[in-house]
Amino acid sequence: MPETTLIPAIENRLGALLEVTRRQDALKSGKKPAKPAVTISREFGCEAYPMAELLRQKLEARTKACWSLMDKALLDEVTKNHNLAEQVLKNLGDKNRFLDDFLSTFSNRWKSDRDYYRLLCRQIIALAEQGNVILVGRGAPIVTARMKNCYHFRMYASQRFKELSIAKRLGLEADDARALIERKQKERDKFIRDFLDRDPYDLSCYHLAFNNDRNDAEKAAQTICDYVL
Repeated sequence: MPETTLIPAIENRLGALLEVTRRQDALKSGKKPAKPAVTISREFGCEAYPMAELLRQKLEARTKACWSLMDKALLDEVTKNHNLAEQVLKNLGDKNRFLDDFLSTFSNRWKSDRDYYRLLCRQIIALAEQGNVILVGRGAPIVTARMKNCYHFRMYASQRFKELSIAKRLGLEADDARALIERKQKERDKFIRDFLDRDPYDLSCYHLAFNNDRNDAEKAAQTICDYVL
């Protein structure tokens, strides 16, 4: 069963993203203080998207400004669609002052899909530099590690929590949920190691880490909101 069934359909979220970037472009006027950006890394089976959506609502309520929520599915969709990518980057300004330094560090790992990964990095860095964005997955904490306006968070959980959560959300039997978690986690770990040459379990990358067994979506979202603001 595809991972994208865990989050809402992508069409409406694409429309919301383009509207936010359009507004950002219209509001540009000289140099302004950097707005905060949030990155969220998670083990497969943690309830990261529900938490990130709650966080977006809380941040918007506190800051009285629009916030974008970018997850793996949305980042990949924009990256694969050249016209969408160019529109997003055009509206954001595509400054990317960290990009060349980042590429010089990791580009030797990119033995395939080089253009795709380069564009993915451009988007992550441009979105983070613009601020008022929550980036879920795709190595965003590592890509934006040197950006001072970024706050990084990690979600983890026990195997039992993840199995019960996935089984409930996707309507799977326990064995099927266990097999899906194992396969997806291996894919994620491989992506981080091959793409970024980093250990996805290195907690030194993060400002805070949340045990999903003991911190539900509401508590984690509220804690992050208070920490960032």
